[in-house]
Amino acid sequence: MIVINHGKDWSKITYDSLAASNIALKSGMSVSIKPNLVVSRPASDGATTHPEVVEGIIQYLQDSGIRHINIIESSSIGDSTKKAFAVCGYEALQKKYNVSLIDLKNDSVIKHKHNGLEISICKTALETDFLINVPVLKSHRQTRMTCCLKNLKGCIPDSEKRRFHTIGLHSPIAALNALIKTHFCVVDGICGDLTFEEGGTPVEANRVIVGENPLMVDSFCAGLIGYQPEEIEHLQLARQMGVGQFVSPETKIIELNPDNKPLKAAKSNMIERYQRLVNEDSACSVCYSALIFALHRKGGRTNKKVHIGQGFKGKAGEGIGIGNCANGFSTCIEGCPPKAVDIMKQL
Repeated sequence: MIVINHGKDWSKITYDSLAASNIALKSGMSVSIKPNLVVSRPASDGATTHPEVVEGIIQYLQDSGIRHINIIESSSIGDSTKKAFAVCGYEALQKKYNVSLIDLKNDSVIKHKHNGLEISICKTALETDFLINVPVLKSHRQTRMTCCLKNLKGCIPDSEKRRFHTIGLHSPIAALNALIKTHFCVVDGICGDLTFEEGGTPVEANRVIVGENPLMVDSFCAGLIGYQPEEIEHLQLARQMGVGQFVSPETKIIELNPDNKPLKAAKSNMIERYQRLVNEDSACSVCYSALIFALHRKGGRTNKKVHIGQGFKGKAGEGIGIGNCANGFSTCIEGCPPKAVDIMKQL
């Protein structure tokens, strides 16, 4: 089961998504939350996990009787996890909710082997009772996308991160996920960057996606930003290694509070880049972001004018209509919102 929730009250939509899921929590267990704090930049830049998302998780855990909560992370090589905790708003969470911040750069490691590959893994990530993986859905220069599976790279020492790049990221990322048990995933899909994993060109979507299996969640999220899961090598390898299965037509998808979808697409540098191709009238941000993801994947190429927004309800014409509101055009990609991967097929 995958739950997707929209809105701008990010802590609340996170809490509501967890409440709608079957999470196997037990009183007295130790829970570790692993956000993506790859750099010391605020979440609004599109690279790091919003503290409001983690706040919603903490609130849900504490309401469920969980008292031992750690936020664990090891920022990228050359960046300071301690600085990222401060800049990204996590020191404030520590003080407000009395949770622990653990810099995995200072953690001891345990070596494990999978599929012939030995990997050094931070002890805390292995020994927690329950690991909640909280990545940002965004692009990555080398792996195309980064989400749940790749986020666990923050659970290894810097020396191992360097080695991952030397031997090729995809296989060790898949093996790492076979070795570290992710118990639940909460994806920050609020404003991930489409071009660079360290942020700078965010595209607003205002959604969280939650689910139990990291591979299923990643395969679902791939479609949201214009990829088939088969196009992402570490997803294919993880399936072969038994991490999980791809999302399928049989997967139960629950959408909570569809009326919470933002009613207006926020402007950004990425949207402005493709504005000449789009005829927009009162488009929701989540629908517009799917279109921008698809246009970006296609390199800004389309043979027909694209129409999107609630202002096109009941109107007809030539061109491509995006979403149910624009179903009167000669070609329409239906959905509320449609997936970027489906839009790409028509552009």
